[in-house]
Amino acid sequence: MFGISPPGWVHTLGSLPAIPLAIYMFARHGRIVPRSAPGTAYFVSMLLGAGTVFLVAHQPVSYVIGVVTIVLLLAGYGIGRISIFGRAGRYLETILLSLTAFLLMLPTVTEILRRVPDGHPFVTDLNAPLLLGAQAGLLVLLIIGMTAQIVHLRRHATFETIDRKC
Repeated sequence: MFGISPPGWVHTLGSLPAIPLAIYMFARHGRIVPRSAPGTAYFVSMLLGAGTVFLVAHQPVSYVIGVVTIVLLLAGYGIGRISIFGRAGRYLETILLSLTAFLLMLPTVTEILRRVPDGHPFVTDLNAPLLLGAQAGLLVLLIIGMTAQIVHLRRHATFETIDRKC
């Protein structure tokens, strides 16, 4: 079905839970929260998906996305444990983990458009306007989302500072 190999199904089903987990955390907390149960599940799912991309990738860019995702994921989950960054650590953590969600959705949208509907996909060419438009839309969402996250973190930090002074 959809021309997906058995390793491809492991990759797809392994990384699939990261999508609703990211959506849930963005909606509930405004960001991916690494030190939470959904955050832990997101980490495992993303690591599984990014790690198995090397078994199924057909494009060289897929390997790059896999490596970059793993690096950003490890950095995003590790940076909160390093105290030298102070408050900047929360900003870096948020940015790094938001980039992992973007790098998850970019190939996801591309593969969906290239495989669905089965046998007659919406897109057959990587330069198709529909695909490029969808990818551009994801980039716009990333920029707007990161801006909103930074503003939210900044406001929250301001309120914490005011509360401490009172």
